[in-house]
Amino acid sequence: MVAKPDTVVGANAERSRNHNRQVVLARVRAAGQIGRAEIARSSGLSTQAVSNIIADLLEDGMIAEQGRRSGVRGLPAVQYSLNPCGGYAFGVEIRPDAVFAALLDLAGETIFSERRTQTKHDPESVTATIEALKTRALEKARVPANRVLGAGIVLPGPFGATGIQGSGSELPAWQQIDLQTWFSEALSLPVFVENDANAAAMAERVSGVAQGLETYAFLYFGTGLGLGLVHQGRLIRGAFGNAGEIGHIPVPSAGKSVLLESAVSRLSVQRHLNAAGLAVTSSEDLRLLYASNDPALAAWLEQAAEPLSAAITTVENLFDPQAIILGGAMPDNVLDHLIGAVTLTDRSVARREDRTRPRLLRGASGRMTATLGAAALVINQAFTPMIAVAQ
Repeated sequence: MVAKPDTVVGANAERSRNHNRQVVLARVRAAGQIGRAEIARSSGLSTQAVSNIIADLLEDGMIAEQGRRSGVRGLPAVQYSLNPCGGYAFGVEIRPDAVFAALLDLAGETIFSERRTQTKHDPESVTATIEALKTRALEKARVPANRVLGAGIVLPGPFGATGIQGSGSELPAWQQIDLQTWFSEALSLPVFVENDANAAAMAERVSGVAQGLETYAFLYFGTGLGLGLVHQGRLIRGAFGNAGEIGHIPVPSAGKSVLLESAVSRLSVQRHLNAAGLAVTSSEDLRLLYASNDPALAAWLEQAAEPLSAAITTVENLFDPQAIILGGAMPDNVLDHLIGAVTLTDRSVARREDRTRPRLLRGASGRMTATLGAAALVINQAFTPMIAVAQ
């Protein structure tokens, strides 16, 4: 049985103008260049509704005219495209030791990024750093404040009190704060708050290897291991925002059952290498160790293959993604090795004769993945309407 996919469609009087605006923006973005009639046909909106929204988007500077299409009969239709300078998104990643910030344009291009070491972890000190980074980003990129659509703030999960003990949020002082209200007031912007794995998943959708994918999973190497799940272009968050805590599932490893992130994570490899007398503090350290064929790192990679393979099979069969992406705070050469070492079982719904993409992909956003994803949350909100089922 093949499931009928949900289709994003527009609506007329019975749905909000903002929803329809998102529908039109999504069509323009996906097409590159498109005319009003094409938007109306593909969205289910009336031609008049599309014309009104196009006029608003032109006035707001979010789209631009690109002339008329050549090579067609009759009067060629005016084509419209996204204006990258029509809006910007500010993204922030809060880590235990640093704050990362980035500014993206509507096309998902990074026009500013910076890392600042953070020695004080209380909300007031971190917020002061974020406010300073926002000011610097706008000044350096020469972006008017009124062109910033919003801010995305990401930090490690899980959020709130949960049954996961010993490896929860590394920022406990933040647990009792309404983060959305706190940062919205501090930055004078609409704010989206997310965990780092979910944000990383959205970064790949806006400007990475998930472009063109609607349903996928992102296995995120932070300090631990998280999973961002995207279905029909939107995150699956769970009832309390903690869906995807995959690092805490039991998996087989050398005849034992262990928690996944105790065997496969940034913290896992650091502990393994430290026990071998190697001090590793950065992705660059790991990259150089791999390039030198370090035996201790090779041993960790060998033992990581079995539990990672089990986790991949679980995600494929539970979620049925178009692909699973691996990325985050691991160097590309280590990620490539892990992907190559995974045993892709035939007993998976992902094994299909009509598959056109690899089952596993390496993310393209690098160590700034979650930071870029924070900004991508804002951009995705502008472009992705809620799902309605086409009749």
